[in-house]
Amino acid sequence: MPDLTLRSRAVLAVLMSTVATPALAQAVDEPANDGGLEAIVVTAERREQSLQAVPISATVLSGEELQRKGVSNLNDIQQVAPSVAINTFNRSTFINIRGVGIAQSAPTSNPGVAYYIDGQLIPHEQFIGHSFFDIGTIEVLRGPQGTLTGQNSTGGAIYVRTPEPEFDSTFAIGDVTVANYDRYRAVAALNLGGEDVALRIAGVHEERDSFTRNIAANAQSQPGNLNMDAIRANLRLRDMDGRLTVNVRGEYFDVRSDNNAVKNRNDKVSSNPFEIEEDALSFQNQAGYRISTEARYDVSDSVQARGLVSWQDGYTHDQTDGDRTATAQAVPANLSTSSANTRTYPGRVSNGDTRFKTLIGEFNLLSTDKGPLQWVVGGFVMDETVPVTLLRDNRNTLDLLQSNSSIITEAKNTSQSVFGQVNYYVTPAIEVLAGARYSFDKQVYTRLAVPGAGFTLPFTSEAKSEQLTGKIGLNYHFGADNLLYVTASKGYKAGGVNLTPNTPDFKPERNFVYEAGFKTELLDRHLRVNGDVFYSDYKDIQLSSLVGGLPTTQNALAGRAYGGELEVTAQFGGFAANAGLGYLDAKFKNSACISDTNAAGTDPGCATNLRFVPKGRVLPFSPEWTVNAGVQYTLSLGSVDVTPRVQWSYLSEQYATPFPSVNTLVPGRNLFDARLTFDLGRKYKLEGFVNNLTNKTYIATQIQNSSSADGGIIYGAPRTWGVRLKVEIGN
Repeated sequence: MPDLTLRSRAVLAVLMSTVATPALAQAVDEPANDGGLEAIVVTAERREQSLQAVPISATVLSGEELQRKGVSNLNDIQQVAPSVAINTFNRSTFINIRGVGIAQSAPTSNPGVAYYIDGQLIPHEQFIGHSFFDIGTIEVLRGPQGTLTGQNSTGGAIYVRTPEPEFDSTFAIGDVTVANYDRYRAVAALNLGGEDVALRIAGVHEERDSFTRNIAANAQSQPGNLNMDAIRANLRLRDMDGRLTVNVRGEYFDVRSDNNAVKNRNDKVSSNPFEIEEDALSFQNQAGYRISTEARYDVSDSVQARGLVSWQDGYTHDQTDGDRTATAQAVPANLSTSSANTRTYPGRVSNGDTRFKTLIGEFNLLSTDKGPLQWVVGGFVMDETVPVTLLRDNRNTLDLLQSNSSIITEAKNTSQSVFGQVNYYVTPAIEVLAGARYSFDKQVYTRLAVPGAGFTLPFTSEAKSEQLTGKIGLNYHFGADNLLYVTASKGYKAGGVNLTPNTPDFKPERNFVYEAGFKTELLDRHLRVNGDVFYSDYKDIQLSSLVGGLPTTQNALAGRAYGGELEVTAQFGGFAANAGLGYLDAKFKNSACISDTNAAGTDPGCATNLRFVPKGRVLPFSPEWTVNAGVQYTLSLGSVDVTPRVQWSYLSEQYATPFPSVNTLVPGRNLFDARLTFDLGRKYKLEGFVNNLTNKTYIATQIQNSSSADGGIIYGAPRTWGVRLKVEIGN
């Protein structure tokens, strides 16, 4: 491990010293029933296990905990899970864990944090935020998951589980929120359960006005406005002897907005961060559906077979005011749309269509007995088609009427892998594990229309990647639900083809992580303390930028990171508290010249339009500190339980690119939420809440310039407040 600063040594020393505390844990076989903590179940290794027995750094939250902590969308996860940074803009949600994931997308690139919904991999970052309703649990796994998750897991994985339909039970749940900015959100779920057949249907409708006002006199839209509808169904069947269970799931979503409210950095009209001036008709419409069938069959008393088939079809259609103003002029009809003229007349409108048609299959065999040997083997296949159309009109500023710069492409992605993992108890306390996955990925990329010259269209290229990843580890179990572990793991993200045929393909990205951690429960399961330290060797980092005005993915240097996480949860009767701490030191491991979207010239020693990145510069989206804490106390007032709660989160500053500047800095922020809940019995719950209690003005995302639109700033939500009523009917 490289030399550490004094402060870094102190942080790691604190985290490591805590490893000794599990010796105080008591051996308890059953969960506490006197106001203590409940057991947490995870599915990270394809079977249901206690979080305390799995050697993975993870934050696991139930749907009720998400609501209690004020998590209403995917972005809020970074406020309750250490070492997580999430940025949402344009069509995508970018998740980085421990500084690894994705910084900016290109048509052929993939995220580095694998995202699953009910066992289905969602392979692209555009459609991972629309299923955040009626949640059962969410698991945030830190570090590469190169055995069971495989591709696109250099940073980690997120598993979202929705509630299973319940047999022999019929009930309905309604959840209505009314808040300022004309926000209305209604979630309803219905469970119809017979002896061997159960159905759960859930839906959501949400609408909200923008936090930002478009003050342009000729405004065509109000960026930031939101209107969303989604519905999900899960049909669960089992045979009479309980050996076969089948889940048939379907989901449809339709999200309509006036696109993102982006503050022009050079706004000369208003300095108010929540005022913009745009004249173009802006919108973003995302819709699609997912259907899947998952079957589990007990082949014997000790072996289970699992199979899943999923079809996903989703599209994004959006339009953006490319100049971010209401005054910029378009290129006159008597002039060409050359780069010189578009710089003089920057007014423009950009329009895009992206569609993902994805077929996924996975098959597993896994052990289910209680013997010393546990194992899982399986295979995974994916076949998808991704057509993309990007149009830019430099002759109009209100609406796209023609295109003078068209990008029309289609990517065909295929992926196959086989994997397996073995866990063996050498003694009742000592467990060893070893897992491996072989992955093969291929991308066939056809350009039907691309600006520029020097090649004949259509032009098709092909890129192949293959990689062996996996994990090894040594675990020491003592007492009940107490664990010490050391692991070494490797994650991989496939390479691909760049847009212009004269730009080299980009290579796979790899991440090697060495981790030591502990998990323990103290004071008769009233206090849970989990922690870890890690070292990451990050190679061939994939970064997206512009080259000649067109999106390009490059392998930009190598990185190294070290740090740790610590999570504490306490429950003593009516008193509950939680805290999470993440420390990260993530930097480039060598120096080089790389492409920069905003490059205006050349750094000394670098070729034209390349910028110098020195060894030791901080990796993008790598906040040094991520901290969260919450406290609540339940008071019983007759038949009503009253629970006040305060939640705090802190993210230190981070940069959106490898090039520090005022245009790439996302400053640190402290956010406070408060809520007061009245539990009126099993059927009714009323809650009042205030998010961003201090009305902190903060930058949520820095957007860089692109060929379609100028960059700018997206500010986080100001103070919001409202009430929520939850009603349950039935048994």
